[in-house]
Amino acid sequence: MSGHSKWATIKHKKGALDAKRGKIFTRLIKEITIAAKTGGGGDPDGNPRLRGAIAAAKAENMPADNIKRAIQRGTGELEGVSYEEITYEGYGPGGVALIVDVLTDNKNRAVSEVRHAFSKNGGNMGAEGAVAWMFTKKGVITIAKDAASEDKLTEIVLEAGAEDLSDEGENWEVLCDPKDFEAVTEALKAAKITPEHAEVTKIASTYTKLEGAQANAMIRLLETLEDLDDTQNVYSNFDFDEAAVANASH
Repeated sequence: MSGHSKWATIKHKKGALDAKRGKIFTRLIKEITIAAKTGGGGDPDGNPRLRGAIAAAKAENMPADNIKRAIQRGTGELEGVSYEEITYEGYGPGGVALIVDVLTDNKNRAVSEVRHAFSKNGGNMGAEGAVAWMFTKKGVITIAKDAASEDKLTEIVLEAGAEDLSDEGENWEVLCDPKDFEAVTEALKAAKITPEHAEVTKIASTYTKLEGAQANAMIRLLETLEDLDDTQNVYSNFDFDEAAVANASH
């Protein structure tokens, strides 16, 4: 089971996703706003980034009104905050590679908070391009085993454009090109299959496994970075023993 899936599963089990639904909505709204502003206007048909952002918002059951207002803020129809996109790269405990995407209205605040999170939790920031080459953007959709059989699922997702279906313990994991994410999630919806989790994310080509104190320090770093108001996404190539980490204190 990939490190990415384990981390997503642990966050889910801890109830972090439900507790942070407000935070998830905030991130999605910011992404829709910036996509409408920079990606080519408020029409999703001519704006692939906006289309992807709306698909992600719908996957989290965001109300249509929220989506509409976010688009209008991006196009200037409604007044809104002006965000800047910045990506930081760095290393966590044990040399784990990290990418942090931020959308901020205050660049100085963002960089100081990210740098502080790294240094306080045994990591350090790196130069641009230090680790980005290790990651590929993919649509990742997790489906509970009892939601569908492998044969049925394979047929649905491959026909919709998915690249791979793998067994990840309690769940099936579907990988697809970001441009096919919407088609695959819509195909699942049409088949009355509700994913446990669906997102466009970055998957690492290789993973670094940590244990014990280093693994716990890495989890603290990930959680600290994810909790920052300006953080949109955190990607890492962190792998760990799930049983040991699930009980770790935070």
